[in-house]
Amino acid sequence: MSHQKKIIEAGVPLCQAKQALILLHGRGGSAEDILSLTQYLPVTDFYIAAPQATNNTWYPLSFLAPTSQNEPWLNSALHIVKEVGTHMQQNGIAPECIYILGFSQGACLAMEFAAHHAQRYGGVIALTGGLIGDTLNPSRYSGNFSGTPILMTNGSNDPHVPLIRSEQSKQQLEMMDARVELLVYPNRPHTILQAELQAAARYLSPQMT
Repeated sequence: MSHQKKIIEAGVPLCQAKQALILLHGRGGSAEDILSLTQYLPVTDFYIAAPQATNNTWYPLSFLAPTSQNEPWLNSALHIVKEVGTHMQQNGIAPECIYILGFSQGACLAMEFAAHHAQRYGGVIALTGGLIGDTLNPSRYSGNFSGTPILMTNGSNDPHVPLIRSEQSKQQLEMMDARVELLVYPNRPHTILQAELQAAARYLSPQMT
């Protein structure tokens, strides 16, 4: 199965924007859900694009399953993110002014995309996520983040995203010259806390770039 391309747009028109944000929803969520987070973020001058996963899921199994078992859905999802980013660049948004934010399955997708296409981005914000696959193989990733700031968050015992995978992912991204901050919240349920949104807001502010 391939995802149908459906993008919900918000913010300022792309032709007028100098910064852009890609929002990736979680399993069972929607583009509208993840767009609702923007009310808590300093993105009034951003062009915002939120792709919608077909059947509300980017890939069918756990992100910890062998990647082959999540195909062709995963590759299709990565392709959509790439198309969105390419469209932004073709309309004058430099990569260092593009931000990617995702929650849960969307956070995993955001990190996986960035690691496959590492370059200097404005920032990557992964709210409860990790790199995808049953094991992490550094040979799968390429490029250099050139100091891209990356925020990762997780709970100390999240039921879907083991903290150890977030820690392993942080190490991999740092090896690719990313500046990674991992915030861990004790006994936090699988949700987004206000504190996480406040941290995300810092990464969308000019001083972080």
